[in-house]
Order: sequence, then C-alpha cells, then structure tokens
Amino acid sequence: MTSAPPPNDPASEPRGRTDAPQVRAAPLLRRPALWLAPGLLSSLVALFLSLLYMGGILNPSDQLSRLPIALVNEDRGRPLPGQQENLGKQITDSIAAGGPAGTPVDWRRLDRAGAQDALASGKVFGALVVPADFTASVAALTTEGATVRPTLTVLTNPGLGSLGSSLASQINQNAAHRASLEIGEQLSPTAALPTTRLLLTDPVAVTTRVGHPIGRHSGLGLTAFYYTLLLVLSGFIGGNIVHSGVDTALGYADSEIGPWHTRHRTVPISRTQTLVLKMAMTAGISALTTTLVMVATIAVLGMDAAHLPMLWLFSFCATVAVGLGVQAINAAFGGIGQLVSMFVFIALALPSSGATVPLQATPGFYRFLGVFEPMRQLSEGVRSILYFDARADAGLARGWFMIALGVVLALVFGFAMTHYYDRRGLRRLTPQPE
Repeated sequence: MTSAPPPNDPASEPRGRTDAPQVRAAPLLRRPALWLAPGLLSSLVALFLSLLYMGGILNPSDQLSRLPIALVNEDRGRPLPGQQENLGKQITDSIAAGGPAGTPVDWRRLDRAGAQDALASGKVFGALVVPADFTASVAALTTEGATVRPTLTVLTNPGLGSLGSSLASQINQNAAHRASLEIGEQLSPTAALPTTRLLLTDPVAVTTRVGHPIGRHSGLGLTAFYYTLLLVLSGFIGGNIVHSGVDTALGYADSEIGPWHTRHRTVPISRTQTLVLKMAMTAGISALTTTLVMVATIAVLGMDAAHLPMLWLFSFCATVAVGLGVQAINAAFGGIGQLVSMFVFIALALPSSGATVPLQATPGFYRFLGVFEPMRQLSEGVRSILYFDARADAGLARGWFMIALGVVLALVFGFAMTHYYDRRGLRRLTPQPE
C-alpha cells in the first residue's frame, strides 16, 4: 500500500512529473562533498581487500611455521657393524632434531597406528615412514650383485587440501633425500665394486602414497572449502535480502525495480521487534537454502559426501549462525552494517580459513584471525564430515561449539543494541498518518 503524503509534499506528485526544475548531473559532479564518502570508502575497501587476500598467499613456503607431519620408524633391523643404532633410528632422530620450536615443521614421532589415526583425523598433513626391513635392505646393498634400493614411504593427506598435502610431501621427500645422502656417505667407503659405490651415493628410493584417501569427486580436497563458502554466502546474502525485504515491506525503505518506485505505509514497530522478525525469517529461509545447496552440490553435481543428515544439520546451523550475525550487525550499525558484516564474514574470514592455504603457511596475523573467524570453524566441521568420517576430534566438535557461540553472540549483541536504541527513543522513522 502506498502512503498518503502530506499536502505540498513533492512526493504527492505523480511519478516522473514535477513542476520543480530538474537538476543535471554535471553541476553535481563538481561538488567535492558528493565524492568524499563514496570515494573514501571504496578506496579503503579496495586497499584492505588487496592486502588481506594477497598477503596470505604470496609466499606460503617462506611463512611456514610448525606444519604437523608424522614421523614413523618401523625399522627392526640390527645395527650395522660399528654402529650402536639401526639406520631407522638414526634417520628419524636426525630429522626430528631439525624440528625444535620455531622451525617450519612440527615432527610428531608416532607408531604406524598412531600416524594412521592422525591422518584419519586431519591432525597431520602427511607422514614419513621408515619400513621394518630398512636397515637390512641397506646392508644388502654392500653385498655383491645388489640391485634393489631400500625404500622410504611418504604418505599424503589430501583431505587437508592440495596445497597443504603438497607442502608436506615436498618436505618429506627432501628429508628422505638428505637421509639417503647421509647413508651413502657412511657406506660408500665399504663398497668394493665401482658399481656398488655408485649405487651407494644415493641408495634410498622414495615412494609416495595416499595416507588417507578421499573420494574422486572431492576436488582434490577443496570441496570442503567451497561448500563452506556456499554456506557462508547463503547466510550472508540471505540475511541481507531478508533485512532489505522486511524494511521495504514495513515502509522503512523504498522499493525500486527498474523504473518502478514504491514506498509502503510505515508500520509502527520497535527496533527490537523488527529484529525478532528478521531473525525468525532468516532461520526459516535458511532451511530452504541449505536444502538447495545440498541438492545442487550432491544430487546434481555429484560431490562425494557421507553422513548426509549430519551434513544437513551442520549446514543449516552454520547458515543460521551467519544470517543471525548479519541481522545483529545491520541492526547495530544501520546503513553501513552490510559493509561491516562483509568484512566480518567474508573479507577477514576467507584468507584466515586455512582451507586452501594452511594456517601454518600464512603470516601470524591470519593465524590469529583463524582463532575466531567463522570460516575456519565452519570449514573444519565440514571437512570432518566430508573427509574424516565426521570425527569430533577432526574439527567437528570445535565447529559445533563455535556455531553455538556465534548464535549466542549474535542474539546478545543484536538485542542489546536494539533495546538500547528503543530505550533512548531512537526510532527509525516516525509513523505516517493514515
């Protein structure tokens, strides 16, 4: 319904017709004040987005800090003559000694079962395994006719993302190659034949295998990130659509579609009750958008996914948490609320999610953001459901906790601000007369 404007109000004139002279754009463009706010805000947004997004990905290898990798020694062979420990113990001790606090790698010495569990729960990005017959295989190289090289095994964990798994694999291969050269230096003087000495210069082969496989339709470990991004965007965009739609329907904002412009009669409603309405609608609509996201990604596109009921419930709660946060921020900040929520849920969240570039390969600022930014918490929960059998210790428990905390913070912050505004009499608009 269109409100009845007071007499002599220009809005009472038919749309597109007025007796007042029309202002042209040219003189308005010469007003500095008109340029100031849009130009300043646009410049700051462009500057900060560039620094945030590019700052976290330019040199992941140089920023590497405490990347967790399992180190497994299964070698049961007797020590070589003149040595007190077998080669497996020597290799793992040497590698682990290079990883104290402050170094790029957090070597975790585990047995094979422990390493497999760490891979299956996403706690390590890869593993380096010394087999049970390693020392015996190396000793056999010094005998006549030796041709088979002993092998070290590198295990990858693609569920933690292709970049993180690749970094761990590269580190493991470099460590294995250094160990091979050290063994060659020890054994070369003992070789009688030139061919044997040549073989002993680099005696150890390295094989790479997947330590914890994921489905073929998992985007090399990136589906968790993009699926989480869909949930965040659904909550963010859906929340803003509900915010604008409710304001338009209640007469607190104009509706303009193409050349058609309307304004509904203002409904006298407090800020608090408006927020109740928007949050309730956000939660209701999130059930529909979550279902459609799953239908599109899983049923239509064929994304590998298990634990579908849990995935839907987690996705729904994640979308609701983001949507309620958007409503709370918009209620508190008004017109710039969408910009503020964009930074909270998108600009700061994406580079600190750890879903594409591991947080251990980003500057410290992003690791700090990753403690509380929603994208990191949600992506770990989704990753646990998609790749790690929905294990609580693979990030799902933390994801649920942070969703609950986010909902509580959104409700407390949003209603505290609207209640304060209502008590101060800061109404949005004075209701118009019938």
